[in-house]
Amino acid sequence: MNSIKIKFAAVALCTASIFSSVNSQAETLRLAHIAPPSHVMQQVAERFATNLQKESDERFSTKISPLAKLGREPQLIKLLQSGGIQFAMLTAGELSNRSQPLQAWFLPYTFDDVAHAGAMARSEAGREMLDALDSQGMIGLGYVFAGMRHILSVDPITSPTDLQNKKIRSFPNQIFSDWWQANGAAPTAMPLSEVSPSLTTNLLDAVDIDLDAIVGLKLYQQAENLSLTNHMAFPIVMVASKKWWDRLSDSDREIIIKTFDEAEAWGIQQQVASEDRNFQTLKDSSVNIEMVDKKPFQTVGEEVVNQYAEGDPLIQKFIEQAALLNN
Repeated sequence: MNSIKIKFAAVALCTASIFSSVNSQAETLRLAHIAPPSHVMQQVAERFATNLQKESDERFSTKISPLAKLGREPQLIKLLQSGGIQFAMLTAGELSNRSQPLQAWFLPYTFDDVAHAGAMARSEAGREMLDALDSQGMIGLGYVFAGMRHILSVDPITSPTDLQNKKIRSFPNQIFSDWWQANGAAPTAMPLSEVSPSLTTNLLDAVDIDLDAIVGLKLYQQAENLSLTNHMAFPIVMVASKKWWDRLSDSDREIIIKTFDEAEAWGIQQQVASEDRNFQTLKDSSVNIEMVDKKPFQTVGEEVVNQYAEGDPLIQKFIEQAALLNN
């Protein structure tokens, strides 16, 4: 009887040793993005990392590098293409410089709110845009959404007329430049970290921005007028290195896809709730909130939409599917 117990103990010890060896060889993955730790990108990244470790039986652990610690987005793309990192969250604005159909996400007044934009994340056109990243050495897994974009300004802005020759901080992307030039403004590209001092020194008159950033950076202390234009969504794309992805087993790919699908849906819900909280914070901070008449802005937006939809069937398909979701 004692010999049987000894044999069972030996088997158990051997099994534990095997599992210990497997866990000690768990692959550490790198996930990078350019946003601060308070941003929704970080929140979704942490949820994805935690759940991936669990779903993979701790074979994968993920180290997250926020705040451009591994480089700005062009550097992150190079790291992905070389297999130097496994994941990154990249703005669709940066990726649309490489894959034109992604510009559809920034067409003015395509979406009513974050929930509407989030629904398009699962659309056929939205997924085709992710598939197109394969040619860039990346695997598109899904989307993360910051808030809808508005205008924060030193002086009140209620119509495109008020924007004439105003210097407005804009994302460095052609569609953003076309949009603000069509409104009569002078788009100025600069890092978000430079916006606050530029408002203080009158290098900027206004900022194209979401409520998350206004609250997080307290930009209302430099510019106290918020015009709720609600003119664009701002998606971020979760991508994997194709070079690394191609080495994975089908089962590991399925685990990663499933895990990010859950994080994507969770992130959309979080951002929808965050919009309301941020708006209340700004009201409580006595920000001058302008409930602008959107029709003049929408009229300008139609010109930009027609310009980008013409000649690109996937952008046109995206516009049609977004309209159907809103009915």
